[in-house]
Amino acid sequence: MQISKIQIKNFRLLQDATLDVKKGLSLLIGKNNSGKTSLIVAFQKFFQDSKFTLDDFPLCQRQKILNITEATKDSDLAIQMIVEIKYDEVDDLSYLSEFILDLDPLIKTVNLLFECGVDKPRLLKSVSGKADPDKERYISKHITEYTRNKLYVFQNESDLDWVDRSNLVEKSLNALKDVINLQIIHAKRNVSSSEESARDKQALSYLTTKFYNDNEKSSEGLFSPINQKMIDMDIELDTQYANVFDGFLKNAKDFLNLKNLKVISNLKSQELISHSSQVVYGGDGHVLPEHLNGLGFMNILYLLLDIEIKKYNIENENKSINLLFIEEPEAHTHPQMQYVFAREIKKIKETINLQTLITTHSSHIVSQCNFEDVRYLTEVNGANVKIKNFHDELKVAYTDSDHFKFLVQYLTLESSELFFADKIIFIEGTTEKILLPYFISLFDKALPEGSIRLSSQNISMIEVGANARVFAPFLEFLGIKTLIITDIDTTKKITEIKDGETTIIYPAHPVSDSDHTSNYTLKHFYSAPEISKPEFSGWFNQLKSNELFKEGENIKVAYQIEDQGYHARSFEDAFLHINREKIKLIADKLEGLQNVKLLNDDTLDTYQLNSKILKNKSAFASSLLYQALTRDDIEFDMPLYIQEALAWLQK
Repeated sequence: MQISKIQIKNFRLLQDATLDVKKGLSLLIGKNNSGKTSLIVAFQKFFQDSKFTLDDFPLCQRQKILNITEATKDSDLAIQMIVEIKYDEVDDLSYLSEFILDLDPLIKTVNLLFECGVDKPRLLKSVSGKADPDKERYISKHITEYTRNKLYVFQNESDLDWVDRSNLVEKSLNALKDVINLQIIHAKRNVSSSEESARDKQALSYLTTKFYNDNEKSSEGLFSPINQKMIDMDIELDTQYANVFDGFLKNAKDFLNLKNLKVISNLKSQELISHSSQVVYGGDGHVLPEHLNGLGFMNILYLLLDIEIKKYNIENENKSINLLFIEEPEAHTHPQMQYVFAREIKKIKETINLQTLITTHSSHIVSQCNFEDVRYLTEVNGANVKIKNFHDELKVAYTDSDHFKFLVQYLTLESSELFFADKIIFIEGTTEKILLPYFISLFDKALPEGSIRLSSQNISMIEVGANARVFAPFLEFLGIKTLIITDIDTTKKITEIKDGETTIIYPAHPVSDSDHTSNYTLKHFYSAPEISKPEFSGWFNQLKSNELFKEGENIKVAYQIEDQGYHARSFEDAFLHINREKIKLIADKLEGLQNVKLLNDDTLDTYQLNSKILKNKSAFASSLLYQALTRDDIEFDMPLYIQEALAWLQK
């Protein structure tokens, strides 16, 4: 038995969002403020029958409540959560049977509707005659007095129609709690450094006390040695107390004629563990208190101990569905600790019947989990959040299974951070990767005061070689603004006849009189026709004149354009053309060059010069960067196509 689907309507950013829940682990990821925490809070509020406030409604719904009239739709006055439960023949339906409406053996789902609705007639009566400002103030302050949480069970989606609700069957929340065990570990965990208060220093010791209190009665065998020790100590202390306190009590006993006034021992294991026990670490006879651990270590240790408490609770209560929410486990922790946590979670879900939902911003945790578990939350049109099934939706989008396999492996090994970026830069060349941070610093320096600098934005920069096109469906899935920096890589058709056989080849060629490009990234993203088709020539001319990109698109492929009277074929070609005089001044200090005297040969154009002097691209780029960062008299110019690309990305 499991929860298979959670749909939330009209709660904060979640205007209509559906989560497909895995049987084991579901990993909820996305950028900040994408609704991950909201999903947990909504479930908790409904399951614990907590009050919803006006701030829990989406902004558009909030205004409708403040302006409520007889014409206001009931659907605009309600927060809803729909939960689908699936079961099979082997499940114990003793408690779930209360919620099964259809006895057809082929139907093995239960649909629950949690609803927080505003009592419209009563609220309208209360605000009748109030002017708008007073009306809005009253509603904002008193809305919780007019809301009520209800739980229904239904069969078909049509039963949710607001016109006829006769097929909704109201049920008791307490009855559902016999089916579902909900456990939550929130992001705020009271784990503090040694400089904090005494209570916060004892976070781990508090957990051990909680573990004892929660399990003493249900696990008597485990705790009976401790309790027996308390009894033995009480007997021994009674004798010692008599020796110490009899003289002290004698006058009062004689005056009041009390025959049996005495002090006895009353040790309580709960209080003893709470006040006289602590968690320590160390060895060889030397131990340190828990708060002298680092925050990251403390956080993971707290998490693992808290999970153990939840685990004991789940095993003892033995309910059909066990749901554990963990919010942002990565707080304060370095990558290695995050890897440890991810591995431990995998072990836990294998040992007990448990569905775990984790919200995270950690690329390290994501990389350690199966991508089938990933659920990606993304904002749509600035108003609603959609929850996407990463693996299933993307697998359908990829027509080439090898491309999809490459993507999954690449994200696992290299770049899970892409899930959390606000913007992305894909770089196909090593030289560009080395120098791009320098160009970004130049770009930021030239921005007008008050502009948002690129370096302050959440941008992931990834080198992808010639594989950018493989990421196309993934980028569409994320919906993130992406810049791809590549080369125009122009070629020219040449017909060769050898041994009577005709062969057509396309060798590298200067842009000016080229007729083709060998760059598959450009051809893919800008939808090149087949080279054999007559429209290819027109497409290629548009490519050279930089007319293929359409404003408003989310993905821009940047490549060389005409700059200072010359159209370069590659980054090195473009950079050399606009920085030739500066390179002359420091040529003896640059690596990766040969035949440097040719820099002074004005008969060579840039394309010819580049092919003759460049020996090692990455060494050349690294030494350029070193000179730029260590000399005050050198500031290299940025190729125009990169400058325009950064301007597009910065917006």
